[in-house]
Amino acid sequence: MAAPAKKYDINTIILHWLTALIVFFQFISAELWGFLARPQRHFLVVSHMSLGFLLVIILTLRIVWRLSYGIRLPQIAPTLLDRGARLLHLVLYGLLAAQMPLGFFTRWTDNKPLDVFGWAIASPLGTFSKATGHFVDQVHDINAWIIMALVGLHAFAALIHHYLRRDAVLRRMLPGFRAHR
Repeated sequence: MAAPAKKYDINTIILHWLTALIVFFQFISAELWGFLARPQRHFLVVSHMSLGFLLVIILTLRIVWRLSYGIRLPQIAPTLLDRGARLLHLVLYGLLAAQMPLGFFTRWTDNKPLDVFGWAIASPLGTFSKATGHFVDQVHDINAWIIMALVGLHAFAALIHHYLRRDAVLRRMLPGFRAHR
């Protein structure tokens, strides 16, 4: 039987950081585009939709990889904090998985096609009232803020591990880290 891994595999690391970068861009772009003139705003909105679609693919790959091929780190008797960390990860995955269709529905309930890498994808659901569009947009926004709060908590926990506990939790997720044997 092989010894437990001391770091994550490169695919897990790449998928993690791609997810993090896209989620951060998605949040910042949505918060900023209201302050921009039409050409820049349109670019951010279309980029937001296209990267949202890409995030669907990345999150799907990430879940499949994590459940099937990803390296499992050694498990010690789970403490309450370990269980909390796992719960945080599950909630983040769930909220991200919910956010993407909410984004599609936000565009479609505004009675506009989804613009993904230059392809206009019309709503398969027909037209909607302004009230429905506003409601779906609000749910999408609230979910985004919850995701960012949990991402902040996740990052804070990684920094606690690195600076206070002085363990390798954060370093294991960095490319190029060599675990001491």
